[in-house]
Amino acid sequence: MASLSSKPRNFGAYSSHYATPCTRTHQIGALFLVVSTFFLTRLFDQWYSVSPAIDLHRTDSSVTTSDNGALRWPERGYGSHLSLKIYVYDENEIDGLKELMYGRDGGVKTASCLKGQWGSQVKIHKLLMESKFRTSKKEEADLFFVPAYVKCVRMLGGLNDKEINQTYVKVLSQMPYFRRSGGRDHIFVFPSGAGAHLFRSWSTFINHSIILTPEGDRTDKKDTTAFNTWKDIIIPGNVDDAMTRNGKPDVQPLPLSKRKYLANYLGRAQGKAGRLKLIDLSKQYPDKLECPDLKFSGTEKFGRTTYFEHLRNAKFCLAPRGESSWTLRFYESFFVECVPVLLSDHAELPFQNVIDYAQVSIKWPSSRIGAELLDYLASIPDRDIEEMISRGRKIRCLFVYGPDSATCSAVKGILWELQRKVRHFQQSTETFWLHNGSFVNRELVHFSSWRPPMPLP
Repeated sequence: MASLSSKPRNFGAYSSHYATPCTRTHQIGALFLVVSTFFLTRLFDQWYSVSPAIDLHRTDSSVTTSDNGALRWPERGYGSHLSLKIYVYDENEIDGLKELMYGRDGGVKTASCLKGQWGSQVKIHKLLMESKFRTSKKEEADLFFVPAYVKCVRMLGGLNDKEINQTYVKVLSQMPYFRRSGGRDHIFVFPSGAGAHLFRSWSTFINHSIILTPEGDRTDKKDTTAFNTWKDIIIPGNVDDAMTRNGKPDVQPLPLSKRKYLANYLGRAQGKAGRLKLIDLSKQYPDKLECPDLKFSGTEKFGRTTYFEHLRNAKFCLAPRGESSWTLRFYESFFVECVPVLLSDHAELPFQNVIDYAQVSIKWPSSRIGAELLDYLASIPDRDIEEMISRGRKIRCLFVYGPDSATCSAVKGILWELQRKVRHFQQSTETFWLHNGSFVNRELVHFSSWRPPMPLP
């Protein structure tokens, strides 16, 4: 058995004959170095795990602007600049697209579909047609946009639910690129509270596609929601052009000191609990809360100008849920400089990586609608309200459906969000590839030879 020796051990060329022996002083010094290193390492670990997280949160979640005043998207996850290419299907290219846009007889006019809170379905299509990010070459496209005005077409009697479903299936069966990717790179707009449920078979055929919708929750009427946080994009509602166009809007905001009410709710009851509570509350506190009985027909009907004149006459605009969780009133409030109070627990809001909504609005539990809410709103100093309004002015351009050439617009925001969705490798359960990089279907037919109608993935 080897014995320990006090004689220095020789490790060949890496040792020195004249090595200094290890004394007690050296041992103490080494121990001090180990302890110091341990504490310094812990200190730096805490510094880098906590401080940068706070800084990044402030940078990425708050509203940031570039030198020219444009809202700036965080580079992390988005990239430093927009560089995507989108192919927009032509209405004459696919049999059935015209029916989804103008109805079975072609009688639904585009101008009619531009109006109202669902006009975004038309505006996004038209603005992408004019976009510098549009490409005419399918082979170089990152994403594919499928135009359809089905909400408007359905409302105006152009197609019924069964016809909408059948027509969508017919359209999709004629798109080789849709089949190749399983729809992962195809974009659909559903601009109402019904979301993708307007296409009854959405969960079978476009459950992998990118859906643009203002509605993030439909579990109140359906077993499952059609909105998927990780692939779909929340878009703003369509605020009337007369309030969002460049220059002066039709109805100008009032100074806080001249506003008659603390808060208002402008909408119908529709038998919804939150709305009914607000109407009852306005009867108890008529000097604080305005809830006029809106008429949508007859001589007492609220016109556009009258509606916005009422909306601007309060410091806070209350936005409860209706048939669905999203509410156009939330977006309209910014254009009369009334602080929106969201009373819809399941509502999803657009562009949350750029807009810190806690700085420009209030979200209050719908279960606590009552005098407590009015007391809370009354306790907020006018100075704080003015600051919220000022911050709201900076971000409301993201709720305007203008061109992507503008420094700030809803479409530009949507393009940034779409850029996050781009995947350069696309495949589906019906797509296969060979050693030479070619894509084939289940019958080993090359992608360039796929012909419609095709079985859908």
